[in-house]
Amino acid sequence: MPNTPLPLELSTTLSLRSGDQNWGTERRMALLAAIGTEGSISAAARKVGLSYKAAWDAVDMMNGLAGGLLVERVTGGKRGGGAHLTERARELVAWYQAAQAEHQRFMQALARFGPDGTRHLDLLHSMALQTSARNRYEGVIGAIHSGRINDRIRLDLDEGVCLTATLTHASTERLGLATGRRALAFLKAQAVRIRPPASGGVATDPEGLNRWTGRIGHRADDGTLTEISLDIGPRVRITGLADPDAPGGGLVPGAPAEACFQATDVLIGTMD
Repeated sequence: MPNTPLPLELSTTLSLRSGDQNWGTERRMALLAAIGTEGSISAAARKVGLSYKAAWDAVDMMNGLAGGLLVERVTGGKRGGGAHLTERARELVAWYQAAQAEHQRFMQALARFGPDGTRHLDLLHSMALQTSARNRYEGVIGAIHSGRINDRIRLDLDEGVCLTATLTHASTERLGLATGRRALAFLKAQAVRIRPPASGGVATDPEGLNRWTGRIGHRADDGTLTEISLDIGPRVRITGLADPDAPGGGLVPGAPAEACFQATDVLIGTMD
């Protein structure tokens, strides 16, 4: 019997901002609510699926950006104290929960436009994000290799292309990264070196050197630097600088070339 496709559902979340800083994400607001019911940061962290350190970092960020104290820590007692919400925090949680309910009703109404509505909304969301990084990619996390301090994240893009990013373990937890989750990658052009190809195909070096091979689509010279855009596939392009130490030449539009960049130069973000 053929599989019956599941109906598409439109899903997004409501977040709060202070200037350019997105601090009131759904998960952090859930942490606040859990602190109110559990009476401690450690118990609230377990309830919402955060590590103790990630929860403390989130509380510090929210206290610093909310324009007033949200969580007060209580010392003493058999278990070393706890935490409770300020009056402002309780009002904020109640307001957020009401706004989130109204937001979900709006999303349900928007879903009646069908799958095209979902696709167009995702595109608008993506276009609204502005960054100074020339290279910006969206993909799905294919693997996370955890270490004691740093994690290696593999992000799968279109057409079998992937990249590797190195993040601290604390950043992985703070962003809520997990296999199968959609994420964004950012990379400055200055961090990418373009050179004649050493070998064909698309590869990711296990030591952290990402290596993509494609064809040069555009070249610009200003007398001191040569900027090159490399087409890896119909929907994947990377912009970088010509490697001054690379032997040979031939870095002209239409020619094959290789883009190399370190996993530590890749920034990872999420849209919620």
